Amino acid sequence: MAGHSQFKNIMHRKGRQDAVKSKLFGKLAREITVSAKMGLPDPAMNARLRAAIIAARVENMSKDSIERAIKKATGSEAESYDEIRYEGYGPGGIAVIVEVLTDNRNRTAGEVRSIFTKSGGNLGTTGSVSFMFDHVGVVEYDAKAASADAMLDAAIEAGANDVISNDDGHQIFTTPETLRDVAKALEAKFGEARKSALLWKPQNTVALDDEAGEKMLKLIESLDDNDDVQNVYANFEVSDALMQKMSA
Repeated sequence: MAGHSQFKNIMHRKGRQDAVKSKLFGKLAREITVSAKMGLPDPAMNARLRAAIIAARVENMSKDSIERAIKKATGSEAESYDEIRYEGYGPGGIAVIVEVLTDNRNRTAGEVRSIFTKSGGNLGTTGSVSFMFDHVGVVEYDAKAASADAMLDAAIEAGANDVISNDDGHQIFTTPETLRDVAKALEAKFGEARKSALLWKPQNTVALDDEAGEKMLKLIESLDDNDDVQNVYANFEVSDALMQKMSA
């Protein structure tokens, strides 16, 4: 019976992973469609679209699916999505920013508010927490793409603001306005990045104990599970042991 239980657990996890992957592909496709609709449907001429395609490739989204998402933007039946940013506080007063793409503002607002409330947090007004974050561009490379010194030199030459290199890879930070030019300069030297995007970087982080950290991670998981939510940012840190426990 123990073996059977273990097998059932593995199957459950596999089903969960498949569901998560399917939801992720839906979100990636939506970002590609919106990016292509807002600018030209050519990634060489549309930095946001190029970033969305790179993100899709990293997750092994098929070429056909990517092309369908681009074509959807130019078709007569193209859906219209609104970009909205929600701000609020999670457990322990942690600042949270939620970016969504929605075709129904009222539905999404109600769902996001409900998730915050059920998780012991509360939704605030626009601007209530974003002042605690910097809106920046980031370009990411695998660690093997270059040495830390080589990446730093190239990033400075390209006009980047900061570089963080470790075993997980290289993160090159830019202003929103210089992201495209820095990304192009680095691509010419090191090839295509694994990520190129705008994000909200917390100015400071708050360390949470495992009890509060678990509640916070569950809030983020609930937000991520919503079809309309594209990105979630928060200014907290938790222990490695808790991260391992939650990802088990």
